[in-house]
Order: sequence, then structure tokens, then C-alpha cells
Amino acid sequence: MVAGALAVLLPAGVMTAVNAQAAAGCRVAYTVTSQWPGGFTADVGVTNLGDPINGWRLAWTFPSGQQVTQPWNSTITSSGAQVTAVNVSWNAAIATNATVSFGFNGSWSGANTAPSTFTLNGVTCTGNVGSPSPSVSPSRSPSASPSASPSRSPSPSPSASPSRSPSPSPSPSPSPSPSPSPSASPQPGDAMARVAAMQPGWNLGNTFDAIPDETSWGNPPTTQAMLHYVRSQGYNSIRIPITWSNHHGPAPDYTLDAAWLSRVRQVVDWSLAEGFYVMINLHHDSWQWINGYPGDRTTVMNRYNALWRQLAGTFRDYSQKLVFESINEPQFTGTSGDGESDQVLNELNTAFVRLVRASGGGNATRLLVLPTLYTSSEQARLDALTGTFNQLHDPNLAATVHFYGWWPFSANIAGGTRYDSNVESDLVGGFDRVYNTFVSRGIPVIIGEWALLAYDYTRPGIIERGEFLKYIEAVGYNARIRKLTTMLWDAGSFLERNELRWRDQGIYEMMKASWTMRSGTASSDQVYLPRSGTITARSLTLNLNGTSFQGLRQGGTNLASGTDYTVSGNTLTLTASALTRLAGNRAYGVNATIEARFFQGAPWQIGIITSDTPTQAAATGTTSSFSIPTQFRGDQLATMEAKYADGSPAGPANWTTFKEFWATFQPDYTANTIILKPEFFAEVNDGRVTLTFHFWSGTKITYYITKSGANVTGSTT
Repeated sequence: MVAGALAVLLPAGVMTAVNAQAAAGCRVAYTVTSQWPGGFTADVGVTNLGDPINGWRLAWTFPSGQQVTQPWNSTITSSGAQVTAVNVSWNAAIATNATVSFGFNGSWSGANTAPSTFTLNGVTCTGNVGSPSPSVSPSRSPSASPSASPSRSPSPSPSASPSRSPSPSPSPSPSPSPSPSPSASPQPGDAMARVAAMQPGWNLGNTFDAIPDETSWGNPPTTQAMLHYVRSQGYNSIRIPITWSNHHGPAPDYTLDAAWLSRVRQVVDWSLAEGFYVMINLHHDSWQWINGYPGDRTTVMNRYNALWRQLAGTFRDYSQKLVFESINEPQFTGTSGDGESDQVLNELNTAFVRLVRASGGGNATRLLVLPTLYTSSEQARLDALTGTFNQLHDPNLAATVHFYGWWPFSANIAGGTRYDSNVESDLVGGFDRVYNTFVSRGIPVIIGEWALLAYDYTRPGIIERGEFLKYIEAVGYNARIRKLTTMLWDAGSFLERNELRWRDQGIYEMMKASWTMRSGTASSDQVYLPRSGTITARSLTLNLNGTSFQGLRQGGTNLASGTDYTVSGNTLTLTASALTRLAGNRAYGVNATIEARFFQGAPWQIGIITSDTPTQAAATGTTSSFSIPTQFRGDQLATMEAKYADGSPAGPANWTTFKEFWATFQPDYTANTIILKPEFFAEVNDGRVTLTFHFWSGTKITYYITKSGANVTGSTT
């Protein structure tokens, strides 16, 4: 995957010095340290051969159309093939015969020819110290900033509430590729570069955070082969959540269990050997005992310090690719509210940083990651953490928040079945806020966990696949243009760890594409056709996302433009003749799968599905066991509404008629039933309730239940 390094040495050059009439000259070394299909990493060294300068601007032209996707140690802007790198605050000065270095990840297609000419502060490099010339003071070009952070909107959700904001201002651009981290690793003091090199990241979830042990929550023991596989799939960092609460001795020493620590250390060693950046933390300790800190400061702080003191000592001389995160999702009991909880978290975060720094060795400059309260991206939480950063004045810190999307969509409640403007606004708003609060000030941000709350391979159907793919594409793009490093939360729903394969290869391909480019999507990934009668043409709206439509394919066969489909603007229309052919014998369910292909990114799969209106039958049961006989007839359930006779919401979450998928109802396609859960009936009044079932074909059917104490009857009329 990594090609041989390409080095170009430009032995000298003339540059314009900051001071008028100063001698100028430079040498530029451009090295491609790693290369893979579509991407590469480059290091650039600029040696000043003339008088000292303070403020530099290096420019070049890419001869093969390459693009810089993520820089470190400089600010890089591009206009077509023209590229300009400008110093950052800490490397503006270059003494005579001193060298400043920066690097970047880039993308390429066809060829990756190295640039042949560089200019420094406007003068072409030629190889010698030039004669005096007037100065040209370079001004730093600000990078494109995402749109202003939006105001918060109220939501009935218990999580961070949805927000509204305009679309971000930066135009789409590629981001770091799924490559090994740069061989010229970012140095301590350059936290932005180190966090950039961690993109993308993956969580070893529900493993060492499981209670009480590694395999207690259903995942197999972690192996070197598994770590190697994840690394081979393009992930550059791994977060290892660890719960320590039942793996240490009593006060006052709280001695870590030797076997548990040894096992953790083994997996850290394996991960570092694979080339990962590795992040470890105190995980479920946050709600098991750290949350009691406000009521028992001495005991909790002693325990907290004892654990981090031992961990700091154990890993003191480890590689700088090992990263410490203080606490996962901090939360507290016994405070007057979030304001006081912010203050409490500040005490723990600052104690953590000072303790680790005092342990010396590699810990003196190790990257330390500090969370907001709840790892929330609400502005008040970000502002509180900003105060901690200002207090510590430590250049080797990063901030972390978590992102699980707009809650109704993430849980499929309140009708949140689709990736819509609400989901988009929440995503853009949260990412804008962390960019504007931290990244724009040079403080890196790690999205330490991201996914959707209800995406779970053991509970299929809660999140529709195509809507999830749109969300994945948007998360990748919006994080990339804001220089946020993302770490996928994978508790077993993405990687099948026993077989070392992705449970859904298409979902992985969309994630992988989002690291470097945008992908096209469509209004739906399903086309429903009737079981009988005439099939007519069907249309979908293409979401091009900056790319262009290339064509349709079924397996290895291209569909014919004009005969099988037409495209008008962003409207893709499948012809009646093509759909008739693809539907075959029109058996219920998916008859064929075709792919919309674009000039970049992942393809968009479209299922051709035969269905008829589902039918239901009368039923009797109890509040602890009630199922509605349902013939799905090729259709899939999207959501369920529940209303009393007066139209008010029935059941849990009484602020919405749309109930939470799986928590209150669940389809069973094998048994041909829809199960109403005891949790639903626990909050339903006696009497008649009208249920409306919404299906992905667009069909809605109505069913009626009557509850009397513990008894329930159901009917279609």
C-alpha cells in the first residue's frame, strides 16, 4: 500500500527577506514519504541560507493536478494547481542555515509528479544566496471558516438539542486518506498536527470498557490479527475505552490489578506496533464513581489521582503516539446544575494534566485529551472547557466531544426516520461550534465517538440503510472541512470481529470515501413496485454533493442511458421497461439491486422491491405479551403512531404521537407480527388507542387496540 518514497531536493533559491536590502537564499527538500492509490503524504523542509527572516510564504504549482487535503505545521491554501503554504505562529522565524519543516496529506489521480519550482516570499528559488532586494512581507491567508455557530433550539430530547445553522461556507475538498500516518511524525508541541495524523479513528468498543471483563458484553478477545485488519482498512488511530473500577484494590493505594493492566498493556503494545495512534481513558468509571465527586471530593480525587498516577508511570516512556483521555462522558450528581458541574470537571481535568505532566519522561509532552461535560457540543459546555485550556496554557492538549446525531433520527422517535434538514442542521451546528471555539484558535478537536444511537446489527430496521449512508457521508464531509478527527464507535455493529470482515461492506465503503472526498446519494435507496398490474416509470432525486452522475450498473453490466433510464438535472428516472425487466417474477421483497455511480466516491445502491399493502388481523393478549398478526407482503416498517380518541399522543414520550422504534414496538418479519412492548403499555391509559403504521413504500395502515387493565385486544376496525 505504501509506495517507495519520492524525494526532490531543490538545492538553493532566492527569497525575499522581511527586512529591505537583506541577502536571501533557501533550499527546499520535498519528499513523498508514503503513497497509496489516490493519496500520499509529503514532507517539505525549507532551509534559510540568507539573513534571518520572520514570516514566510512558500508557493509551488502541482504539475499533475494534486491537491493538499490536510496540512500540519503550516496553513495551506490552493487555487487550482497553485499552492501556498504560510507559517503558523510558532514557526514564523527561520534563522540563517536553520530549517523549518511542514507536511501534508494529499490526493492524486493519474500521476504524482513532484513540483519542480518553489518560491519563498514571492521570489523563485534558484540555489544561491541572492543579492539584496526589497522585502515583501507575507500576510497569512486565513483558512476558510465554517459558518457562524447557530443558536440553540429547544428539543424534547434528553440529549443535546437540535440546532439550526446555514450551510457551511467552505467548498468541498478532499481530506486525509486512509493511509499510514506520516513517517515524519508531528512533534510534541504541534497538537493540531498530531490530531490530524490520527484521522480516521476507530473505537474498540464494548471490550475493555465492558463490565466486569473484556468479553462480558459479547465481543471476542482482542487479537493482533484483528488490530492488523483494522489498520489495513485505513484507520490511523484506535481508542481503547477502559473501565478500571473493578480492577484495582482498596484505598489508599488503589493498586491496579496486575493481570488486567498487563492485558491492557499488551493490546496497547500490539496497537502501537501496527502504527496506530492509541488513546486510553477512564471509561465507565465516569458514572460508576467519578460522578460522586461533588459529594466526596477527597475520596474520589484520591482514587482518580491514584489510577492516573499508576497509568502515567506504566506508560511514562511510551511512544508519543500513545494518548491519554481523562474521563469518558463526564457527568456528576449532587451539583446545582451544569454550571457547577462544569467547575467540578475543570478540577478533575486540571488535576489530570498536572499529575501526568509531573510524572516526566514522555508524559511531559504527551498529547492529553480533555472532554466537555457529557462530551456535549453545546456552546456553554465548550466555553467552560475553553476556560480550562486558558488556565492550563499547555500546547499538548486536545478537546473531545461525542456526536450521535439529531436525537429523533438517532433513535427513530418523533417521526425521525430520514436524514433531513433537522439532522443536517444539528450536525452542521455542532461541528461549527467546536470549530469556531477550538480549531480556529489552534486547539485540535477529536470526535471521540460517533455513530447513531440506534444503529445496532442486533436490532435491524431501526435506521434505514440509505438514510444512514447519507448521514455517514455528511459526517465525513463536515468533519473534514473543519479539520476534526473522528473516531467511529464500534461495539460490534460494524466490524465482525470473529470473521474480520465488515458486516455491511457498503457502509464501510461510504465511510472510507468520506475521508477523502464527497459521494453522491439520492432521495432514496428503494424503488417499490406493485406485485401485479402495470409497472410505470419511477424517479429519484440525485444529491450530487459536488460530483456528477456517471451511470447505472447492475452487477458488471451497465444500464443503457435513454433506454433504461434518463437524467434531467438532478432527477434520475428509471423507465417502465427497465423496471419490468429488473423486477423479474415480481416476488415479494428485493428483486434486483442496481448502483448509481458517480465520478468520485462510493456508489449508491438502489433496491428494486416488489410489495403490496400489508394486511393485519385481530389479536388478543396482555400488556406483557401482545403481537399484531401482520403480512408484510414485501414492505418494511418505518415507524408507528399512537393516539387516543381525542388525537393526543398515547404511550411513552407523550410529546409526540410517533413512538420509539424497538423500545416500544418491533417488527418480526419471520413470525409475521408486530410486537407491542410492555414498555409501551406501561404508559397507555385504559381505553381505545389508534395505531398508524408507516411503511417505507409510503403505505400507511390503521389498527386499533383496547386496553383494559392487563388485557389487550386488537382489531382492524
